[in-house]
Amino acid sequence: MKFHGYFRSSASYRLRIALALKNIPHEQASVHLSRGGGEQFAPAFRKLNPQMLVPVVEDDGQVLTQSLAILEYLDEKWPTPPILPKTPAERARVRALALVMACEMHPLNNLRVLNYLTKDLGLSEEAKLTWYRHWIALGFQALEGMLADHPETGRFCHGDTPTIADICLVPQVFNAKRFDCPMQGYPTVMRIYEGCEKLPAFAGAHPSRQPDAE
Repeated sequence: MKFHGYFRSSASYRLRIALALKNIPHEQASVHLSRGGGEQFAPAFRKLNPQMLVPVVEDDGQVLTQSLAILEYLDEKWPTPPILPKTPAERARVRALALVMACEMHPLNNLRVLNYLTKDLGLSEEAKLTWYRHWIALGFQALEGMLADHPETGRFCHGDTPTIADICLVPQVFNAKRFDCPMQGYPTVMRIYEGCEKLPAFAGAHPSRQPDAE
């Protein structure tokens, strides 16, 4: 397996956590998203993924894109330990939690959107940060409401073992802290985040611990 990612990419961070949790052997290839205008725009990578986004996984002759699709692929091919619960209702809850972060929060605040705001629309750095913090706050308010006092929330987002919801939560909190977003209003989110960070798979996947970290 070859995993193309970038140390600060939230979606790549998700995969690093899952690969570590499942102890899946892989080769890691860095795609620097800002060096030289962005290595994701190079013809060779563009051929690999026409979306010009990371992560990309090559496995058994297949080219896989989109982090949540890859997470489910990993869970089906390497089912132990599972990162999705057993029942349809539980799976639906975990997927919904993950999608709040992966589809409602992250796309509005990823690198290409932030670059568009400043470089194409001419927004100031202050305006960009206002945009970022607005969508982070809306997302975490919703997530806190979905987690707090819910009977199926345990040590982690769902029960007492990590799922794809936790795999999505940790990178999103990391990004929020990086942009100095206030996090005091989300005690359940932060409790789960801090619990995840104590696990070797999560700690080892941290951006600062990657070979391509700057």
